[in-house]
Amino acid sequence: MNVLKISAAVLCAIALAVTASAAPRVQPWGLHLDYLDQAAKPGDDFYVYANGGWLKTAEIPPDRPGAGVGLEMSKANEERLKAIIDELHTRANLTAEEQKLRDLYDAFMDEGQVEANGLKPAEKDLAEIASLRTLDDVAREMALPSLRLGGPFEMFIAADDKHPDAYIVKLGQSGLGLPDRDYYLRDDKEIVSTREAYKKHLAQSLNSVAAEDAEARAAAVYELEHQIAVVSWAAADRRDAEKVYNPMTIPKLRKLAPGYPWDTFFKWAGISPKSHGVDRTVVVGESTAFPRIAKIFADTPVPVWRDFLTIRYVHTFAPYLPRRFNDADFAFYGTVLQGRARQLDRPTRGARLLDNRVGEALGKLYVGKYFPAESKAKVRALVDNLLQAYEQDLKTLPWMTPETRQKALEKLHQFTVKVGYPDHWRDYSTLQIRRDDLVGDVKNAIAFEWNRNLKRIDDPVDKTEWGMTPPTVNAYYNETVNEIVFPAGILQAPDFDPAADDAVNYGGIGAVIGHEISHGFDDQGSKYDGMGVMRQWWVDADRKNFDERTTALANQYDQYEPLSGIHINGRLTLGENIADLAGLVIAHKAYRISLGGKDAPVLDGLTGDQRFYLAFAQGWRSKVRDETTRQRLLSNPHSPPPYRVNGVVRNDDGWYEAFPNVTPQDKFYLAPEQRVRLW
Repeated sequence: MNVLKISAAVLCAIALAVTASAAPRVQPWGLHLDYLDQAAKPGDDFYVYANGGWLKTAEIPPDRPGAGVGLEMSKANEERLKAIIDELHTRANLTAEEQKLRDLYDAFMDEGQVEANGLKPAEKDLAEIASLRTLDDVAREMALPSLRLGGPFEMFIAADDKHPDAYIVKLGQSGLGLPDRDYYLRDDKEIVSTREAYKKHLAQSLNSVAAEDAEARAAAVYELEHQIAVVSWAAADRRDAEKVYNPMTIPKLRKLAPGYPWDTFFKWAGISPKSHGVDRTVVVGESTAFPRIAKIFADTPVPVWRDFLTIRYVHTFAPYLPRRFNDADFAFYGTVLQGRARQLDRPTRGARLLDNRVGEALGKLYVGKYFPAESKAKVRALVDNLLQAYEQDLKTLPWMTPETRQKALEKLHQFTVKVGYPDHWRDYSTLQIRRDDLVGDVKNAIAFEWNRNLKRIDDPVDKTEWGMTPPTVNAYYNETVNEIVFPAGILQAPDFDPAADDAVNYGGIGAVIGHEISHGFDDQGSKYDGMGVMRQWWVDADRKNFDERTTALANQYDQYEPLSGIHINGRLTLGENIADLAGLVIAHKAYRISLGGKDAPVLDGLTGDQRFYLAFAQGWRSKVRDETTRQRLLSNPHSPPPYRVNGVVRNDDGWYEAFPNVTPQDKFYLAPEQRVRLW
């Protein structure tokens, strides 16, 4: 369960970077011809055909998990954010909000003061954790808004899936320090090695705060997490919107999971037990796991929970403590899990801190300087063209009955589109930031965000709110608002270039737009109507037909093995794979519509359709470390980039028409009757 239930876009699985030995030759119309590998056959590996030249020379920077388009764009944005921050240091008469940005950044950048302070800024919090004596005390500490350390259950406030105009408290399984339950349960050589490194990391975390018998205590914490992992739901099940929607009153929650001090937990989080005079209703996610996790909580000695929380605290605040804490944390989470040799430089981490904690204040300055009005207008026009193409497709879809078709069209017409930045900016006036208190500033920012959500818990949902900051290189679809959102950060080259050839823009940002629209009609988004209500609006026969088609797509992806012994999980990645495929097909239709019946020009020997598909494939060029790929295969709902190209185009009739030399003998060729056709 996510803090904001959104289907994130194409780039959230890859924040990567690129380095090259020579400047690439980019055509004036936007395609990188130097990246092509003419020796590769499109039908054997279209991803390599489009990117093989780049793959041969690209190197992964030591501070990144990989190299590729995502961080080309992210790095450009990071430099822009740092330039904005630098400008704050040269200007007089800053606004109160701008002063907070500068003070938080300066507090982070003052490494000398951070080192001189040592562990002193954390001593009070650590002493409080050490003083816990009862399980009620433990639940209280897990709920504190200024720390939000979490525990075996996560809690957040979001729109109610069946009553999306109202906020509701949502609860889900949690408690794992590794990325996914599979890290505790699988016996692959690499996973076993990661587990052993994690156990050492737990001991080191306790040692860093002068704990005695650190290894034995760390072993107890690991065993606790392992017990939770055993009873937790798998990631593929957790993304099922209906399975994780289990509303109940707090008294019923107490009966479902009696081993956990719910009253204490809610009290210290600021959640009142009543709403509008009746018992408050909450939504429980992994309902069958809750009683088992609650029993584990009750059966675990308080000292083990103290160590659990101490480790959580050290991990959460390591970036704001002396270097030895941050280096130790990075050694596991950066190097072991991602394969990175070194951290990002401190100014970049400082810019990310501001984006994470006061992102709309920073984003306001970003869009004022780097996002022109003409870009917003052109992207909006592209979105309208994609929506038009979707409408035409729905009207002629052969496998859908008129009843379901009418409801689908109604939903499409009710889409909300947000481009660039929010109409209303977040108010940070109550957030306290001090230049000389970095840990305190971060705690204040954590509490500010929780309290901001808490204050509106019984109010109508704010549908103007954004779930990403403007500089974010990503996009998303939000089921409960039925909206597609495109932050300014993703609206840049190579995904979008106002001066580029239309074929390239439709293959780039057009496929992104199509991807997000398609999330409204993927295996989960299709469970919500145009008003954002989760309900069955399909004719049963249509739903059965759709499920059969998507199952066939999941089965295709199950066969792909990016790393030896680890296949793509077709169920976990199904929503994203549907959006990739449907988004590309619709983007291609929109491109054809944009031609107005005319033939596209042939540029450098490439037809418009060929440029469209090559732009799509080049948007996924990447080289990723095995450690990062492994982590994503086990926990991330996105397929690895090569399969987001090859796994998609092989199901697209338009691709075969664009590249007629693809034959049945080619590796990724699919016979027409085997291709999955959705929209």
